[in-house]
Amino acid sequence: MGLNVWGVAHGQGTPVALGLSEGPVPTVLELAAVGIPDAAAFFAKWQQDGPEGLADLMRQHPARRQLGAEDLCFPFPVSDIWAAGVTYERSREAREEESEGFQALYTKVYDAERPELFYKHAGSRMAQPGEMMGIRSDAEWHVPEPELTVVLGPDGSILGFTVGNDLSSRDIEAANPLYLPQAKIFYKSASLGPSVALAGTLDPKALEIRCEITRGDRVVFDGNTSTARMRRSVEELVGYAGVAMPLPPWTCLMTGTGIVPPDAFALAEGDVVSISISGIGTLRNPVRTITPDWIRQG
Repeated sequence: MGLNVWGVAHGQGTPVALGLSEGPVPTVLELAAVGIPDAAAFFAKWQQDGPEGLADLMRQHPARRQLGAEDLCFPFPVSDIWAAGVTYERSREAREEESEGFQALYTKVYDAERPELFYKHAGSRMAQPGEMMGIRSDAEWHVPEPELTVVLGPDGSILGFTVGNDLSSRDIEAANPLYLPQAKIFYKSASLGPSVALAGTLDPKALEIRCEITRGDRVVFDGNTSTARMRRSVEELVGYAGVAMPLPPWTCLMTGTGIVPPDAFALAEGDVVSISISGIGTLRNPVRTITPDWIRQG
């Protein structure tokens, strides 16, 4: 698939590293520090030379090393994270099933011209790849939501795509749709990364998404979908997000989920969620219950 994925390795500081994917889901990247000092400089070079120019830059650096996804951190200083909902039919069905008395609401959203969009997280508070994500102590039915996520550059254009986990409390939202902010926005309820596939190097409407959840040494959930099942395009979602709200540089937009665990399943403390998107990479996070001490350590 070519040199179209890039990331930053833990402990390497600010130099950006380009990645060569290994196989259809690059859980391992071949990285080389290429001397681009920060994300803004990377964006400028990307605008000037495009993905192929960056690939040429990597080829000029023979010193490379193999890294797993756990060795990578998200390469951008994310400002804000937004999210879209009910963009897959499976998501509409799940939210109708869980919301007694409000079923028609989600069909209207799915069919409407205007998408559901909401603020998810400040980038400074998201969980980095490999870090703990939080589940609320006042809810019992948490699930991950694996989502293709759009990364916007400083000028608001689509720079690339990454993997997102929109961790959610289904029982809070099921009680009343007006509780959506509480069901979605809590400490470390979002994670992105670890690698970014540059725009123009893959088709966002033809990507396979897989979610695996392990509990100890057992796989307790395994599901998959395709972005081909999305009702809305990424360009449409980005356009609506920015129509009346200026999006700061390095905003990320989660595009909705098509993978919903069965109603009998809920995340438990210590579970590990792994989300893979073909051509981008694998995002892996354990989960734990949010406590006041953890928030204070922040």
